[in-house]
Amino acid sequence: MGFTKETIFFTDSEDPESYSLENQLAEHLEFGLAKNKLNVKSRDLYFALAHSVRDRMVRRWMRTQNEYYRLDVKRVYYLSMEYMMGRLLGNAMNNLGFYEKCGKILSELGYDLEEIIDLEPDMGLGNGGLGRLAACFLDSMATLGLPAFGYGIRYEYGIFKQEIEQGAQIERPDNWLSNGNPWEIMRPEHSVRIKYYGKVISRHDQQGKLMFEWIDTEDIIAIPYDIPVPGYNSNSVNSLRLWKAQATEDFDFTSFNEGDYLGAVERKNQSENISKVLYPNDNSSIGKELRLKQEYFFVSASLQDILKKFKENHEDISIFPEKIAVQLNDTHPAIAIPELMRLLLDEEHLSWEDAWDITVRTFGYTNHTVMSEALEKWKLPLMEKVLPRHMQIIFEINFRFLEKVRLHYDNNTEIMKSMSIIEEAQEKQVRMAHLAIVGSHSVNGVANLHTEILKNSIFKYFNIFEPGKFNNKTNGITQRRWLKKASPCLSELITRTIGDKWISDLYELKKLEAYTKDNAFVEHWQMAKAMCKTKLIKYIETNYHLKINPDSIFDTQVKRIHEYKRQLLNVLHVITLYNRLRENPNLDITPRTVIFGGKAAPGYYIAKLIIKLINSVAATINSDSRVKDKLKVLFLKNYSVTLAELIMPATDLSEQISTAGYEASGTGNMKFQLNGALTIGTLDGANIEMLEELGKDNMFIFGMTDKQVTELHSDGYEPMKFYEENAELRQVLDMLKNNFFSLYEWDVFRPLFDTLIFTDKYCLLADYDSYIQKQDEAGKLFTNKSEWTKKSIINTARSGRFSSDRTIQEYASDIWKIEKVFIPDSDFVD
Repeated sequence: MGFTKETIFFTDSEDPESYSLENQLAEHLEFGLAKNKLNVKSRDLYFALAHSVRDRMVRRWMRTQNEYYRLDVKRVYYLSMEYMMGRLLGNAMNNLGFYEKCGKILSELGYDLEEIIDLEPDMGLGNGGLGRLAACFLDSMATLGLPAFGYGIRYEYGIFKQEIEQGAQIERPDNWLSNGNPWEIMRPEHSVRIKYYGKVISRHDQQGKLMFEWIDTEDIIAIPYDIPVPGYNSNSVNSLRLWKAQATEDFDFTSFNEGDYLGAVERKNQSENISKVLYPNDNSSIGKELRLKQEYFFVSASLQDILKKFKENHEDISIFPEKIAVQLNDTHPAIAIPELMRLLLDEEHLSWEDAWDITVRTFGYTNHTVMSEALEKWKLPLMEKVLPRHMQIIFEINFRFLEKVRLHYDNNTEIMKSMSIIEEAQEKQVRMAHLAIVGSHSVNGVANLHTEILKNSIFKYFNIFEPGKFNNKTNGITQRRWLKKASPCLSELITRTIGDKWISDLYELKKLEAYTKDNAFVEHWQMAKAMCKTKLIKYIETNYHLKINPDSIFDTQVKRIHEYKRQLLNVLHVITLYNRLRENPNLDITPRTVIFGGKAAPGYYIAKLIIKLINSVAATINSDSRVKDKLKVLFLKNYSVTLAELIMPATDLSEQISTAGYEASGTGNMKFQLNGALTIGTLDGANIEMLEELGKDNMFIFGMTDKQVTELHSDGYEPMKFYEENAELRQVLDMLKNNFFSLYEWDVFRPLFDTLIFTDKYCLLADYDSYIQKQDEAGKLFTNKSEWTKKSIINTARSGRFSSDRTIQEYASDIWKIEKVFIPDSDFVD
C-alpha cells in the first residue's frame, strides 16, 4: 500500500504490510491520538513516530529480558540519582537503524525529521557529568549485550529550567512531562512500599534470636516507569526503571468535609514531593530532610525490586552475589548498604555474618569527587529521625569495622577517627563515602590521577587496610550519540573514509591519522567543521540576535558552574583580550567567539555571581564598536544534552581548566576531543590520559600540577603577590573592583575580587600567566588552518581510549563479573 498524506489514515489490518513502520505511524495517529489529515500537527507526528519506534523496540525488549531470565545470567543493577538522557528519538532511530527510513517517511508527508525531533524535550533526569556518564553507560551496556538494569527517580520537574534576567540565573520549573513521555511504560504491578520515621522495637523469636521490627512508620508508594534502552546494531534492549512517589492515601475526606480543602490534599502533596525535583535546595533543614528521603526512596524501591526478581528464580539467598551486582554511582545511593542489610536481617532473617558477606560481595562503589564538601554526610539526629532502623545498622557496621581497624593499626585512635563511618565532630555525622567503601568489595575512581589521590591521600588508610579494593575505571563517552548523532557532517565523512566499524569500536578512528597529509581529506574536514559552526551560528543569531564571525576561533567552556572548574579564569582571559583591543583597536589578533554555558546550584552564591559576571562582560564587549568582530562573548542559557550536541561539533578550542587535583575525570573533554576540538587544559582528571594519547604537541597544557597546588597552599599561598606583580592581571581585577562591568549595581562583583585577592583557593591568579601564554599560542596556531586541521584530525583519531564501551567492558570483567548475552533475532518485521 502506498504511503502518502491522503492514505495515512486508511490502513488495512489484514494487509501483509500492516506491520510496516509507515502503517504503524498511521495507526498511532488515528487510533492513539485520534487525529486525521485535517487536524494533525507536528507534535502529533512526534508522538506517533516515537510510539512507532518504541513499538519496534518492545519485542526485542521482551526477548532480551526473557533470555536473561531463561539463561539465569548474572545481572548488574546500576543505581544513580541522575540520568542525563537528552532526547531519545534520534538516538533510538540511530541505534535501531531507522533514521533514514523515518526521514523518508516524514519527507513524503511534507515534514522534516529534524524539526520533528526538535519537538522532544530533554528528559529532566540529570544535571551534569554524573548523569550524562550514567546515560552513556546505559547505551554501552546495551550495545555490548550485557545484562544490565538501571534504576533512578522519575523527576517531575528535573533540576530547573535556567533563565537569564539582567544577567543573573533565574530558576524556573522544568516541566518536561507536561505533554507526556512516549517512551515510558507504567508498571503499577511492581509498586513497592517505602517506610520513613517510626520506631524500632526488639524481641526474641522462639529460638531465642534477637529480632528487630520497624513500626509506626509513615509510608509512601513507589511506582515504577520503565524506559527501553536499545543497543546499537544489536537485538539487546535493556531497561531503565524510574520510580515515582505516590501517597498511600490520595485524599482526606474528613478534612475536605470540614472545609479544610488544602489540608485534604496536604499529606499527598508532601509525600509526592519526593520525586518532584532533582537535588532540592538543601540549604534549609527541610531541604536536607527531603533530599535524604529522596535518596532512600529510590534505593529502597530498587533493592526491594531486585530482591523480588531474584526470588522468582532462586530459593537460596546465599547465591545472591553470584547472580546480582549492584553499582553505586557516587555516594547518593550509599544508603543502599544498610538497606540491603535491613532486608536480609529483618525480612530474610539471616545472621549478621551471612547478611554482611552477601552485602559486601554485591556492591561496588564509584567515587566521583575528591572534594570534601561533595563527600556526602548526614547529621545523626536527622538519620535517626528519618531512618531509625538504618542508623542502628550503621552503628553496628561501624563498631565491627573499627574493631578490625583497631587491631590492624595497633589502637591508633587518630587513624580510627579518620576511618570511622561516624564523624566524631561537635555535631556527629554519617560519612556516606566511608559507608560505601566499607560495604563494597570494589571502590573505583574515574581517572588515573583521581584514583591515585583516593588511594594515597583522601582514603589512604582504607587503601592500606584493604589493598586491592581500590581500582581505576577511566570514564568514557558513547560515540553513537556524541559523534554519529551530534555531528552528522563529521561522522559521514569519517564513515566514507574508513568505514563504519568505529561506531562500535572507537579505536578504528586511529585509521584517520593516515589522512592528515591528504590535502583533499583535510579540506573536507575543514568543510565539515565549518558546517557544524554554521549550524551553531544560526542558533545563536536566531535566539540571541548576535552576529558571529564564522572565521573566528570558537572557544568553549560548557559545564556545571563551580569555582574549581574556573569559569572565572576564562573570564579573566576574556577581559585581558578586551583590554588589549581597547588599547589598540587595530591589534592583529585572532578573532575569537567565547561561549559559556552551564547551571549553578540554586543555593551556590558565588557560582551564580560568576554567571552574572559572564553576562555583564559579554554585554559590555558585544556592544563596544571598537572590538568589531574580533571578540564576541555569550552565555548560552539552559545548557542541556541537546544544546551540547550543537555546541561540541562546532567548537575549535575546548576549555578544561579546572585546578589540578580537583576534577575527578571530566567527560566533556572527551566529547570535544572526539569532535576534533583542541584542548586547552590543566594536568587534571582525564586530561592527563588525553595527553598520553595525544602528545603535548596536540594540546595546550598549562598551569601547576596537583602536587604543586598542594605545595603552594602548604607554603602559604599569597595571591596578592601575583596581583601586584602582573600588570595585565592587576588591570583586569581592578575593573571588577571599580565596577567597570557593573555601573548600575555598585560593588556587585566585589566578592569575586576579594575572594581572588585574599583567598584564591583554586589558584586562578597563580595559573593566570601560564594560561594567558597558552591562549596566545592557541590563537596564533589557529591562523595556520592547515596545521590546526591536522591537529584536529589527530584529536579525533586518538580518542579510541575514551569510549564508554571500553569503560563498561572493564567494569563488567573486573568488578561485576558479567558476560555478554546473545539475543536471537526476532521474527518481527522491521
